[in-house]
Amino acid sequence: MKLFLDCEFTNFQGNLISMALVADNGDEFYEVVNFSIVDCHNWVLDNVVPILVKESIPYEDFQRKLSKFLRQYPEGTEIIADWPEDFWHFTQALLTGPGMMMDTPKITMVMERRLDYKSVLPHNALEDAKAIKSAYLKKYTV
Repeated sequence: MKLFLDCEFTNFQGNLISMALVADNGDEFYEVVNFSIVDCHNWVLDNVVPILVKESIPYEDFQRKLSKFLRQYPEGTEIIADWPEDFWHFTQALLTGPGMMMDTPKITMVMERRLDYKSVLPHNALEDAKAIKSAYLKKYTV
């Protein structure tokens, strides 16, 4: 199963705000985590925060929901993103404590930097992940 990943964060190398995964079969995961407005760059306050379209949840709840979403693909997943920081936030979310991580199926990751896409709602992780999916499938199924 291919999962297309996008994240929004408070600043360059900042804290996670939201994460979306969109499967090639249409399944979707989108959550907004509790974050501090104080940590947000002004650009993020102007362009990301107003379009989150979902209430934030505690990080531990986010991790439980992410784990449940990933486990529905026991055959494994290929995570595709266009930015390395998205992978960083994704892999950080897999960590549940010192020396501990969530139980996941096999995961591989693919960086696809040359995708030409336009999101319906730029800088919203869910809409950006959908746009990444569409552009990737268009590029590789032509």
